[in-house]
Amino acid sequence: MPTIDKKLATYPSLAGKTVLITGGATGIGEGFVEHFFDQGAKVAFFDIDTNAGEALADRLGADLPPGKHRPMFLNVDLTDIDALRQGIADVRSALGPIGVLVNNAANDKRHAIADVTPESYDAGIAVNIRHQFFAAQAVIEDMKQLGGGSIVNLGSISWMLKQGNFPVYTTAKSAVQGMTRGLARDLGKFKIRVNTLVPGWVMTEKQKRLWLDDAGREAIKQGQCIDGELLPAHLARAALFLASDDSSMLTAQDIVVDGGWA
Repeated sequence: MPTIDKKLATYPSLAGKTVLITGGATGIGEGFVEHFFDQGAKVAFFDIDTNAGEALADRLGADLPPGKHRPMFLNVDLTDIDALRQGIADVRSALGPIGVLVNNAANDKRHAIADVTPESYDAGIAVNIRHQFFAAQAVIEDMKQLGGGSIVNLGSISWMLKQGNFPVYTTAKSAVQGMTRGLARDLGKFKIRVNTLVPGWVMTEKQKRLWLDDAGREAIKQGQCIDGELLPAHLARAALFLASDDSSMLTAQDIVVDGGWA
């Protein structure tokens, strides 16, 4: 996976901290896992792609240098809330209380308005926002125990740009920002910070394979202020800051990383 310049900030407050990332096996999530691992955090990540998840944990866990912890991968279907809660309990048992949660998992599968059924609507909400709430709920006591923590919820600029062809996805992603603000208000008294990290069109292998065509490339070129590919690493660097003590008074905010498009 392409990365950006390694001569960038390190965050000592992340070393040894237990970090949980959902949807971490590929794409943007893989970038999060790699960058938190590089900071010396104890990283756990969930995904339903067992092969990719195990391969990532094996790759990062090989020949560990001092101060690095092998990532912990668990196959967890985040639409199954009981399984999500059990996975979080397993991470806590293995790595200690969770100090950082990155709610990354989502599915931007295209769909037409006419094709949406009550069942597919509920499934879209389940995979794009419902698990974010219940994952946050499940780590609150950990963060209270630690004296604070950071929850980073992944949004999207898609609804800001009034993009079509996936109305349930844009509905869910717009709601993430409202959820973030409500949680931030209730959890601030415990020094738990909650922010939304809002990506533009990130050039993952999946996006390139399924959705990116000449029209898409032209839209990016015309929309972004900065001409260039937005990569998972750009999102990961922002997540590191939001998770670290360096952003200790930053909460209830939308951090848009999109090259200046929205």
